Amino acid sequence: MIIFLDESGDLGFDLSKRGTSRKFVITLLACRDDSVVRGIRTAVRRTLKNKLNHKKDGRRIHELKGTGTTLAVKQYWYRHLPEDGWRIYTVALNKARVEPRLATKTGKKKLYNFLARFILEHVPLESTDHVRLVVDKCKNREEIKDFNQYLQSQLEAMLPLNATLHIEHESSQASPGLQAVDLFCWGIYRKYESRDISWYRVFGSRIGYETEYLS
Repeated sequence: MIIFLDESGDLGFDLSKRGTSRKFVITLLACRDDSVVRGIRTAVRRTLKNKLNHKKDGRRIHELKGTGTTLAVKQYWYRHLPEDGWRIYTVALNKARVEPRLATKTGKKKLYNFLARFILEHVPLESTDHVRLVVDKCKNREEIKDFNQYLQSQLEAMLPLNATLHIEHESSQASPGLQAVDLFCWGIYRKYESRDISWYRVFGSRIGYETEYLS
C-alpha cells in the first residue's frame, strides 16, 4: 500500500490574527498498489497538458494545487483518476479547543505527529505486507527525524509482523500522489473552514473515514 499525506490550514493559535485558520486538516490518500499510483500520475500529467499548459504564452505550470486550480480543472482531473483502488482518510482539528500546552513550538510538533498517527489508525492495514508513506518535504532535518521515529514505532504496532514500512519525504512537484492528496485535502479544508463544499461533494463518496477532532 502507498499512502500520501498532506495538510491544509496552519497550526497558529492566535485566532484573532488575520489569516490564521480556525481548522487544521490532515488527509491521507491510500492507494492499493503501484498501478493505482501510475493511474494518478497519468491523470495529473494529462490535466497539466490539456488544461493548464496548452496555451502558447510560454507560461508553464508544473504541478496541480488545491489553491489556484479552478473547479472545472479539478473535475476534469477527477474524471481521469483510476476507478478503484484508492480511498481518502481525513481528520479536521478544531483549533479553538486545543490545550495551551500544545500551542507551543514543541507542542505543535507533538500535536501534528499525534494527528498523523490518529488518522493512519483508520486505514485498514491488517492484510498489508508493505506500506510506503510519502509526506511532503517541508520539515527540517530534526522534524523529519522526530516524525519518522514516532510514526515508525506507532505504525509497526498496527502492521502484521511480516510487514515492512518505509517513510519518504518528497517534493510535491515531483510526486503526483502528493499533488492528488493536496487537491483532496484542500477541498476538505474548505468544507470545515468556509462551509464551501463545491469541490468536496465531487469526491466525498471516496472518503473511507472522516472526523472533526475536538469538535
